Parts: sequence; structure tokens; C-alpha cells
Amino acid sequence: MQDRIVITGLGTVNPLGLNVKETWSNLITGVSGVGPITLFDSAPLQVRIAAEVKGFKPENYMDMKEARRRDRFEQFAVAASREALAHSGLEVTESNAGKIGIIISSAIGGLQSLQEATITNHTEGPRRVSPFLIPMLMANGGAGMTAIEFGIKGPCFSVASACASGSDGIGTALMMLRTGMIDAALAGASEATITSTGVAAFDRVGAMSRHNDDYSMTPQPFDKNRDGLVMGEGSAVLVLERESDAKARGAIIYAELAGYGATADAFHVTAPHDHGAGGAAAMKMALSSAHANLEDVGYINAHGTGTLLNDQAETRAVKAAFGDLAYKTPISSTKSMTGHMMGATGALEAIFCVQAIREGILPPTIHYETPDPECDLDYIPNKSREVKISLAISNAFGFGGHNAVLAVRKYV
Repeated sequence: MQDRIVITGLGTVNPLGLNVKETWSNLITGVSGVGPITLFDSAPLQVRIAAEVKGFKPENYMDMKEARRRDRFEQFAVAASREALAHSGLEVTESNAGKIGIIISSAIGGLQSLQEATITNHTEGPRRVSPFLIPMLMANGGAGMTAIEFGIKGPCFSVASACASGSDGIGTALMMLRTGMIDAALAGASEATITSTGVAAFDRVGAMSRHNDDYSMTPQPFDKNRDGLVMGEGSAVLVLERESDAKARGAIIYAELAGYGATADAFHVTAPHDHGAGGAAAMKMALSSAHANLEDVGYINAHGTGTLLNDQAETRAVKAAFGDLAYKTPISSTKSMTGHMMGATGALEAIFCVQAIREGILPPTIHYETPDPECDLDYIPNKSREVKISLAISNAFGFGGHNAVLAVRKYV
């Protein structure tokens, strides 16, 4: 019988907290991480709100000299990895370092560093561009810097599949563990795109909420009056191991990473397929990978961005996958609280699935007021729900038509 792949460590920094405990407490009580942008002067922009990581001090996680040579998304990756490793009790040694993998993904990489360097190049000349720019902007920088920080020498890379990056990275780690290529993995994602360029670009796509003055009620996933996503930032990392290895070292096992599915819409570079066929196929693939049935699913953590097209397409995808069971399966969009952390969101939402299974609490979709006839499922409106579940799935759908779904099972 094939070894199960289990989750032994969790770590995060995000708009709801600087660790898993703080984050979960704020999530289940419906706290919003959205507020006015403070990272730069947003006055010239049409969007002036975001879900920022608050109170983050990189020197609490790494040498300050090194921190100055790392983009914000790389700092987040190291911070989340440090908590995940400490949480797992996994010690990196000379004997095991080569068998631990790091798959810490990013959809965009060091956008802040790239933006600042572009301005410097044009205003002060190329000689003023930092020699550290390339390692600060490259999307694999979070993975590489984390490997250096902890001396991990196994496979190390980043998956880039837009907003599905984190989930695809975790799914890739699952497959590498199943084949025996590695014995353990730090898998997740990191993102820091709250810059003037990032906010302006996503706004120009038509994806952003502009509720600058009444931001206390945005984003509104699945609500009839939703007007777009709110950009978030942060990192989330899981420690994954084979069950036999985790038990041999006496690790606490928090859940099983049971399945993974991935598909492409092959439809449009930004819009999801309106029938949701690709998302439905990915959900079915994840459950097949987990050797699970549709009726086993007790909770779906939705992609749920709060855009008109995405929420409708995802609702149709759930119906296409689950049939009549779609109306009986609780769903929520935690992006209503964290904002959309781009490539990192799927990794954080995998942690939420672990916590929902462990604690018997399903997080809500806050800001839900007016039902949309096109979105008519159970979105756990406004208040968390106490329900014991044994299996949850997390949906992550990205620009380019990427669909990634993870299945998390209660460990017994």
C-alpha cells in the first residue's frame, strides 16, 4: 500500500496575521484584512485599497543585511517557512538536506523591486540599478532564498501558473513525494504585488473593486453587488512528508494531503470559461487522486475572487462536478477577508482546509448581503459554521485558464 502524504507543519504571514494561530482566529470571527493602501502613495490611482500584511518586520525572521537584499515576497517566504519548519519539528541536517524539496511558487515575483529599479534606471541611470536586482525579482527567489536560509539542498523551484501557482506547487510536491524523489517538502507560495504598477495593471484589466471610501463591505464574493477583487499579499507554506517518515520521527500529523487535480480551460487569457468545465474537471481529478467520492466532500474553499465572471463560472463548475450535491456542500470564499494574494492564495487556503478539518469550523464568506440568482449555492454567509468534516477541497483558478484543486483529508 502506498504511503499517504501528510501535513506536519503550517506557516503563514498574510493580511489576517503573522502566524497560523492569529490568522485562524481572525478568519473564523470574520475579520477583514482590507484597508487603505499604506505601502505607497495611492492617491493618483483609481484603486486605493488593498489587504496588506500588517506589522511585518523582516529582521524578526532573518538577518537585516540579508533582508535588504530580498524583495518583500522573498521575505514573506522565509518567514512562513520558518514557522512551518518550527511547527513541524523537522530538523534539517547534512544527512537529510538533499532529500528535502522546496517548491515555493510565485505568480509574479519581485514586482516591487522591478518597479523601483525601472524608475531608478530612467531617472538616475543604469549604474544606479542594484546588483541584487535579478535575485530580487525572479519568481523562484522565494524558493531559492528559503533554501539558502535553512540549508535545504533538494529540488528547489517555483511553479508559475498565475493565481493557481501555490496550489500547483503543493500538488507538484505531492507527486514528488509519492514517487520517492524526495522525503519531505516545504511547499507553498509567496506574493507581494501591492505596488502602484500592480494595482494599476489589475485595475486596467477590470478586475478590481473601487470601493475606496466604503471598503468595509468589499470584496463581496458571490454577492449580486460584487464589483471586483481586492489585492492581497503574503505567504503560506506547508511541510509535507510520507506518513511512515513522519511517524518514525514522532511528528504530529495535522491532515493528509490526499489529492491534486489540474486542467487548462484553453479559452481566454483572463476570463474563465463561462461553463466552468475546466474547474469541474480539476475537482473531479483531485477527488480521483484522493480515491474519494463527491459525497465525501464536506467543504469547498472557493477561488471566489469577487469578480462577476469568476464567481458565476465557479458556481457552474461546482454544479457541473457535484450535480445535486452542489446545493448540499458548504462553500466559502475566504478572499472576502484576506483579499486575493494572487499566486499565494491557494497555499493559504490549503491551510484553511487543514484548520477547518482539525477544528470543525468552516470559515464564512463575509460581506454577503444580496443573493445572485446565478450564484445560488450555500456560501456560508457572514458567520462561521461548526461542522465536523473529513474531506475538504480548495479551488484555485488563474489567468491563462489554469485550474488547480487540492484535496485535504482528516488524518485517522
